[in-house]
Amino acid sequence: MSNEQRATKHKRVSCEEILCAGFGGQGIIFMGKLLALAGLMADRHVTWMPSYGAEVRGGTAYSMAKISDNEIANPIVADPDVLIVMNKPSFDKYAGKLKAGGVLIANKTMVGNVAKQKGITLVNIPLTAAALKMGDVRSANMIAVGAFARRSRMVSIRNVVSALAVVFKNKEELLAKNKEALEKGYKW
Repeated sequence: MSNEQRATKHKRVSCEEILCAGFGGQGIIFMGKLLALAGLMADRHVTWMPSYGAEVRGGTAYSMAKISDNEIANPIVADPDVLIVMNKPSFDKYAGKLKAGGVLIANKTMVGNVAKQKGITLVNIPLTAAALKMGDVRSANMIAVGAFARRSRMVSIRNVVSALAVVFKNKEELLAKNKEALEKGYKW
């Protein structure tokens, strides 16, 4: 094996694969879309792919995003680096797919206590309860995104806030409320 081949073989590709899952109506699709936009704000390559359940609100939903320093050949996230689960059925379905060394962000309010697993960074936050304390249950997803930004290798909280500013352009009240939820999750 030549030195060039050896260098290529050991070259670490910088990519973060994220899977967000929960019930329709919990902002799952929005989370994935926002993370992809934050990746663009960080000048990365991104893909985003949503999936809705048959009923949409109340049905299952998941959203896959990849954020990478390199071109992305396949948008499918089979074994995520980061798993954000907003309810127990999503935890049961996807927790086993998380890569070793990955990050699990779980909604403690709806998933319950999650046992620590060797090689996994567990962030078990009562997202729904925290959002209710803030006055809007719909903020739970933004608290989760803030927790993600704290641990992300590819995007910063500043990138996520910039993405929010684009999404909520001319909607200052919504921007402020979502930014507050992001900051709460980031500090958690």
